[in-house]
Amino acid sequence: MKQRIRKQQRGFSVLELLIVMIILLLLASLVGPKLFGTEGKAHQKTAKTQIEMLMAAMEAFRHDVGRYPTQQEGLAALAADPGVKKWDGAYLKRAVPNDPWGNPYRYKNPGEHGAVDIFSYGRDNQPGGEKENADLGSWEWGRPKATGM
Repeated sequence: MKQRIRKQQRGFSVLELLIVMIILLLLASLVGPKLFGTEGKAHQKTAKTQIEMLMAAMEAFRHDVGRYPTQQEGLAALAADPGVKKWDGAYLKRAVPNDPWGNPYRYKNPGEHGAVDIFSYGRDNQPGGEKENADLGSWEWGRPKATGM
């Protein structure tokens, strides 16, 4: 009787374990990229939102001062008084944020695409790229062109 119990209690065979592992790996290979792909899209949406927020602050600065911050003043002029008459900030509640990948946003005045440009080089922090490495800039979302001020 003890021999029958031992045969009934035996564990999984190596073949059964391999089959289960293969099935789990196949499922992970199908689901994994979809889960990780959403993180990249979330970072891009966050960058877009932050750039839009920075552009709104930039417009408030321009409205008060009569011009955009100079290249030397940069985005920091939105958070701290650069010593300019009529500055009525701070135009941001906190310091200028970094992009979602931890890199500082870039600022050009005069801009190549408008009066000023605010942009991020994406995850790779290099010009160009695709998907999460793609550049994101203020010119992509329909904003005011050069005003002549």
